[in-house]
Amino acid sequence: MYQLEEETEADWWEVEALYDLCFAPGRTALSSYRLRDGVAPVAALCLVLRDGGGTLVAVIRYWPVKVGGQPALLLGPVAVHPTHQGEGLGGLLIHESLAEARRLGWTRVLLVGDAPYYSRFGFAKLPGVVMPPPTNPDRVLGLDLIPGAWADVAGEVTKADD
Repeated sequence: MYQLEEETEADWWEVEALYDLCFAPGRTALSSYRLRDGVAPVAALCLVLRDGGGTLVAVIRYWPVKVGGQPALLLGPVAVHPTHQGEGLGGLLIHESLAEARRLGWTRVLLVGDAPYYSRFGFAKLPGVVMPPPTNPDRVLGLDLIPGAWADVAGEVTKADD
C-alpha cells in the first residue's frame, strides 16, 4: 500500500536525499537545474509516494519554463528508491502528475530524458527546442497535454521569469 501526496516543505530534505541517492553527485550542475534556480516549482505537481511505513519511495517535481517565450512545464526530476525500482512507481507518478497538469490547464510538458522510457507516456523528440548546453538534443522530449500544443513552438528554453 502506498500513499501519494503533494510534496510539502517538511519533505524537502528527504526528497533531496532520495535525488542524491538516485542521481550522480553533480546532478545540480546539469543544464536543467539552471532553469530551476531561483524559480519556485509547480507545487501542485510535485508529488511524493510513501510506503505503508511512511518511508519515501518515489518523487516527482515540475518547474515552469518558457520555450520560445511560450509557457511549458519542465518535468523532473523523477526518482524511485533503488529498492523499489521496477515496480511501476515512476510511471504511476508520471501518469498522476500529467493528469493533474491537464486538470490545472497546462498545455505542454518538456523533459530531458531517455526516449525509449518516456515514449510510453507519449513523449517524443522536440525538434527546434533548444535546452541550455550541454544537452543532447535527442534527449529533449515533449508531450502535448492538449492536441497541437507543441505545434509551432520552438526556440530556446528559458526560466519562467525571463
